[in-house]
Amino acid sequence: MTEFIDVNATNLDRYGFFCMRSKPKNAGHQNKRLWLQARFNDGLKLKIVQVDGKQKGFIEYIPGAFTWRAIDAKDYMAIHCFWVVGKNKGKGYGSTLLNLCIEDALAQGLRGVAIVTSEKGWLPNKQYFEKKGFHMVDQIDAFQLMVLDFDQRVKVEARLSNWKHTAEKYQEGVTVFTSDQCPFNQDAVDNVQAAGDELGIDVQIIHLDDYESAQQQSPIPYGTFCVIYNGKIITYHPETKNKYLKLLS
Repeated sequence: MTEFIDVNATNLDRYGFFCMRSKPKNAGHQNKRLWLQARFNDGLKLKIVQVDGKQKGFIEYIPGAFTWRAIDAKDYMAIHCFWVVGKNKGKGYGSTLLNLCIEDALAQGLRGVAIVTSEKGWLPNKQYFEKKGFHMVDQIDAFQLMVLDFDQRVKVEARLSNWKHTAEKYQEGVTVFTSDQCPFNQDAVDNVQAAGDELGIDVQIIHLDDYESAQQQSPIPYGTFCVIYNGKIITYHPETKNKYLKLLS
């Protein structure tokens, strides 16, 4: 049996949030759970597709005014995360999850749906969304802002935030921007700190505690995690300690 589950404050502990399902005691898992409990009040939606009791994919989205991506898309529904497990792709699960998001955006009177994509890393790629009627309205380096407009006669009012020179402010040592939106971030922060300690490099952690900070202070459009070393962005991926040692060497 295939189910599309609306996860909310009352059933979050039962269904979880798809990521890190096997590590409920992990600090990042607990941080994300608390983060979600607070974000439901901002209109966040989390939908999980479950087949015969096993979770196969999910989508997380929120009205653009409250998004944790560094974008200006207040009149749009903003997708944070969208994932279907590899072997389950091509079965229509992703299309149904995306349609649930679109239906919510229409019901709330929003102008459309927006998502940050990238060809690098684990973010969704733009080709999938182009097939679904989205088009690119802005691009900065490896990131694109894709938008589905409900009324194409109206000029698009969504764009990526201007973050190009933010990293240059942090010229000494390592600076990590992080938030609890992604449960993998806490392990990544610990790994960066351990790598910095081993190499004798100072590490500064900047925790983005609210959506305003994520939208306005993040050095990259993916407003959840970023590592800067001597004024340059070296990664926005949660990595192992050994990977960070290589990046900092």
